[in-house]
Amino acid sequence: MNNQGDSPLERLKAAAREAPRLPGVYLWKDEDAQIIYIGKAKSLRDRLGSYFSGAKDIKTATLVRHARTIETIIVASEYEALLLENTLIKQHSPRYNINLKDGKTYPVIRITHEDFPRIFRTRRIIEDKSLYFGPFPDLQKVDAMLELIDKLFPLRKCKTFHTKPGPCMYYHIDRCKAPCCGKINAGEYRRHVERVQRLLAGETGPLIADLTEKMHEAAKALDFERAAQIRNAIRAIEDLAGEDSAVVDFDSEGRDYIAWAAEGVLATFTVFSMRGGKMTGRELYRARSAADEAESLELFITSYYNPSRPPPAKIFLQPVAYDGTALKDWFKSQFDSGPEITQSAEKRHTAILAMARQNAQEDLRGRLRERGAGPALDELAAVLGLERRPERIEGFDISQLDGKYPVASLVSFRNGGPDKKNYRYFRLRSVIGVVDDFAAMREAVQRRYSRLVREGRDLPDLVLIDGGIGQVNAASGALASLGLDTAVVGLAKREEELWLPHAREPIVLPRRSEALKVLQFVRDETHRFATNFNQRLRSKDLRFPALESVEGIGRQRAAAIMKAYESIEAIAGAAPAEIAERCRISQAAARAVRAAAALALEDRKSVQQRMTAKSRRQTSTGAALAAEAAEEYRTSE
Repeated sequence: MNNQGDSPLERLKAAAREAPRLPGVYLWKDEDAQIIYIGKAKSLRDRLGSYFSGAKDIKTATLVRHARTIETIIVASEYEALLLENTLIKQHSPRYNINLKDGKTYPVIRITHEDFPRIFRTRRIIEDKSLYFGPFPDLQKVDAMLELIDKLFPLRKCKTFHTKPGPCMYYHIDRCKAPCCGKINAGEYRRHVERVQRLLAGETGPLIADLTEKMHEAAKALDFERAAQIRNAIRAIEDLAGEDSAVVDFDSEGRDYIAWAAEGVLATFTVFSMRGGKMTGRELYRARSAADEAESLELFITSYYNPSRPPPAKIFLQPVAYDGTALKDWFKSQFDSGPEITQSAEKRHTAILAMARQNAQEDLRGRLRERGAGPALDELAAVLGLERRPERIEGFDISQLDGKYPVASLVSFRNGGPDKKNYRYFRLRSVIGVVDDFAAMREAVQRRYSRLVREGRDLPDLVLIDGGIGQVNAASGALASLGLDTAVVGLAKREEELWLPHAREPIVLPRRSEALKVLQFVRDETHRFATNFNQRLRSKDLRFPALESVEGIGRQRAAAIMKAYESIEAIAGAAPAEIAERCRISQAAARAVRAAAALALEDRKSVQQRMTAKSRRQTSTGAALAAEAAEEYRTSE
């Protein structure tokens, strides 16, 4: 017997909570998996959540009562969602969609296929080689664009072209070039039409630049009414131009767009199908595969297409290192002639592939949430030879700038996810003025775990170091000095190699390894955390005490000088006359600033020498251990 958490209503609420905050279309399905309602949303999560909050009308209550699942299709914008919703409602005729059953379509702009074409809006698509742009959900914007075109490129208005002895009224009010009576030849008229085509296709840059120049000229001439008209024309162009759709394109050729997302052995494939110039829907397929990307793609495609579902004329794939030769041979053997398989860079095709990939990624994220990190942690335990699954991982990274502002970050992960309440920063003391990542790592590890031991708190199952064998050995030595045998591993950025303490060779995992993905997640989070703190420290150091010690140089003036020269070294090496001119201070103040900078450099050098000596004393034990390990390695060789 299902508990309340397993009830259909609770499952629907869970689906709404997990929906992305992205524009798209949602489909409610009943217990027979039939679509009973289709809607669109600017934010899928917010819209679906509204079905389960507050009092509902009878229609909504009935819909929720009969629904069993919710499916979402992510698109690029609310505009795309509106068009796709319209297409899918016409295709499926859901029983609870009553508002669009009149078969209404959105208007398009048509350029007729004639020697002297007309331009007008229509809701009918006629296969007569006319050009179509749109569709446009906003009728007012369409009319505004057509009015603009009429002013900028006055083309003919008559429905049927006839030769006439003289022009009509439209010619005299500058709304037609009068091709009917030879006032413009076919070539010049065609150039006007081509400019309109470029405008409707989104190539607005040259036109906007030209109109902007004319607007400024009108304003200089105090013709503000004309300037305002041109300004409104520019806004209309920016609003409408290029608002072409990825879900409707009037290309009648059948096409499939295949994209995918993979994490470890999990993969989700998405197929967006275009038939008759319209997107007819989306299909998601979940797979488990240890094969590489190209092999997984081949397996999916050869499973997806069959005699009852033959391939269309073209198949578009997201970018992948794959030549498609094997698939072409397979299609030829199965269907006599195969489709064209391509990775087009054309805008309209990449837009659909981007939507398909986004849908695949969203589904994959849901699968990963459902499954959890258990399998990845089990793999990690096996790879590193751990006795148990590393459910708690702590990661360290060092961040500094030429020995200045040295900090260490500590991040904590539980069961593969960030445990942010246990993140920590360490402002390092032993490496101020010196660049010594090994000493910095030793200090951070010692400070962290000496405190945990002192307070009797739990230790992590695994410590991850952002770095190679040197940093790993430094961290391992610090843990050993505390009497701890906690497992340590390093992740080196360049080749993503894993280093264990005193190892001779790294462990190299496949790039799709889930264990590697977990460690990369921890490493990237430590780096982000350390870098953010380091930048905050640097941003706070705006007083520049060395410069402010000069009489007449306050905080703001010191900051301006540092902005001009960027470093104390640059100030100390500059001529006083240059400093005075560049920073707009007196010659006397410039000489004093230069002297203060030189003195600050001397102080820094002295501090560095003291810190280096201290670091050497602290690292003597570690160096002896390293020498002993090296000698053991040479002996074993």
